[in-house]
Amino acid sequence: MKSSAKPRLIGRHIVVDPAICHGQPTFRGTRILVADVLEQVSAGMAWESIVEEWRQQISKDAIAEAVRLASQAFHDHAGQYVAPEYVLQSVGT
Repeated sequence: MKSSAKPRLIGRHIVVDPAICHGQPTFRGTRILVADVLEQVSAGMAWESIVEEWRQQISKDAIAEAVRLASQAFHDHAGQYVAPEYVLQSVGT
């Protein structure tokens, strides 16, 4: 049974297509996961190196869009994220 969900453009360079990579966000026209590229950015990898590693299938503009959208998502949903190891503990009274 086929899903009736259709591909959705999230931005100019990013798409969510249920038929590609289980519906995870990818760069349009590729199977490159946005999450993989964001991991490279967060590790401090130069954008030029990221573009090279993916054989120019993505551009610096596409990376910038991914970072911008990730930043907006974090801004919109920051209150939902909790890393237990970083929760501040009250000092004993």
